[in-house]
Amino acid sequence: MAESAAVEFRIDRRSGVATYLQIVQQTKQALRLGVLEPGDRLPTAREVVEATAINPNTVLKAYRELEREGLVEARRGLGTFVRRTLGSAAVAADAPLRAELEGWAGRARAAGLDKDDVIALFTDVLDSIFKGEPHS
Repeated sequence: MAESAAVEFRIDRRSGVATYLQIVQQTKQALRLGVLEPGDRLPTAREVVEATAINPNTVLKAYRELEREGLVEARRGLGTFVRRTLGSAAVAADAPLRAELEGWAGRARAAGLDKDDVIALFTDVLDSIFKGEPHS
């Protein structure tokens, strides 16, 4: 049996985002960043429940949504496996763009901005650059 990929779901109960959507979003982020790759097995519903104390049906709902989008496939008796990635070489951990962004984020922190300030600033800049483009 394949090992589970190194993805750990973090559930923020105060975020206002449905728990199953948090799992979907975190899985997509892991796919974009190359943390998850085709063939990797997602944690079982039981493993996610043990780590997060959420309802197993919530995990299954998230996995069904990912399957509906063609990102994962359930294999009876084996688990749920990644079918395709969302990432590109530009977002890989060693990519020059990532290094530049890490440098920028470090300068923002040194300037006294907290994480929420940085997110607000970054989101505002992204919105102005990508205005009018649909998002997923």
